[in-house]
Amino acid sequence: MAAPFLSPLSAWPLGQQERLKNWAGNLTYSTGNVFYPTTVAEVQQLVKKHSKLKALGTRHCFNTIADSKDNLLSTSKMNKVVSIDAKEHTVTVEGGIKYGELAPYLHAKGYALHNLASLPHISVGGSITTATHGSGVKNGNLASAVRGLEVVIADGSIVHLTKAADGEKFNAAVVGLGAIGVITKVTLAIQPTYMVRQNVFIGLPMARLKDNFEKIMSAGYSVSLFYDWQTDLINEVWIKSRIGTDSDAVLPEFYGAKAATKNLHPIIALSAENCTEQMGVPGPWYGRLPHFKMGFTPSSGKELQSEYFVPLHHAVEAISAVAKLGKQIGPHLFITEIRAIAADNLWMSPCHEQTSITIHFTWKQETEAVLQLLPQIEAALAPFNARPHWGKVFTLAPKVLEARYPKLQDFKKLVAEYDPHGKFRNVFLEREVYGG
Repeated sequence: MAAPFLSPLSAWPLGQQERLKNWAGNLTYSTGNVFYPTTVAEVQQLVKKHSKLKALGTRHCFNTIADSKDNLLSTSKMNKVVSIDAKEHTVTVEGGIKYGELAPYLHAKGYALHNLASLPHISVGGSITTATHGSGVKNGNLASAVRGLEVVIADGSIVHLTKAADGEKFNAAVVGLGAIGVITKVTLAIQPTYMVRQNVFIGLPMARLKDNFEKIMSAGYSVSLFYDWQTDLINEVWIKSRIGTDSDAVLPEFYGAKAATKNLHPIIALSAENCTEQMGVPGPWYGRLPHFKMGFTPSSGKELQSEYFVPLHHAVEAISAVAKLGKQIGPHLFITEIRAIAADNLWMSPCHEQTSITIHFTWKQETEAVLQLLPQIEAALAPFNARPHWGKVFTLAPKVLEARYPKLQDFKKLVAEYDPHGKFRNVFLEREVYGG
């Protein structure tokens, strides 16, 4: 089964299949022609065979960044741990492995990753190429842990890039937006495993947040604020503290917010059953850093998401600017999450050379209303040069994106080196990156 042509049912589709949807159901992919390779050799054969192809991860994007009207290559069956290098403190995995699959394996071996996103259901390859992040003023996004990449490029050959040997070319390729090629293996930095506890507080006064923003966001290893923009109280504050390095004190209140008396969902009306354990109960890093458990439907399920990154030093101004739109936002919103992410050197990362806060919107699946609201939110955040999450819904013009990504032209030159004829380009890339 390791050789191409010996596993035709896994690598090659039997004609047009039923169209896939993304996990939230707001997007139906534009082709039923989906391939499921199980080896790098099969990926190479597929890339050589087709003039247009797009790699597909776990389908957690809300826009068409991973769509294709021609052919999709799913990496879902390429989900193994390849090796752990104890000397170099790295793990090498296949690109399709989910963080929720990798994390327990690492913990059992005595290792951990520095950060995890709110959902463990997402794949390593898909997450890093869109700069999906997690949280923490001192914690870089998931892509910042990458130390090496194996990519099948447009001619079917394999390119290996490492942080140690390839410098700026590596920094250009890690957050590759699916434009470089098919990510088949990723090497990630690891560290000794650790324990985390999670405490939740309710009703943080907005005035206290504005006066103490950086202290509040630095109160734990990872801090999230959940807000509906309808009152002067932040609905919930989630503080994830690393045992042995953060304070072990459990306080009855936090800057005027009261300690929760039970586990809560970010959308307070929903059951917390699918959320990771709270109430200060210690647990392994992978059971606390995400908001949601691996075995459950994440978040609310049927939703849309948008997210904007602004420099940390503009956080209070940016939040205040969005708050002025609270009445318009409220009817269409489930919840907003505000987080911090450390700066990195990755060219197409929204955190490129800036520690950022993110203002994340989980919308009701009311597409028309959301698309009317987003330009207003983007205009409010324009003074702070907000950068959107690449995998979520936004309406910023390509010229605006180009102005906010100083390395964009250099990135396109690198893409041309690996994919001179645009094999991996799709409508999203043509519009958002190439301005077509």
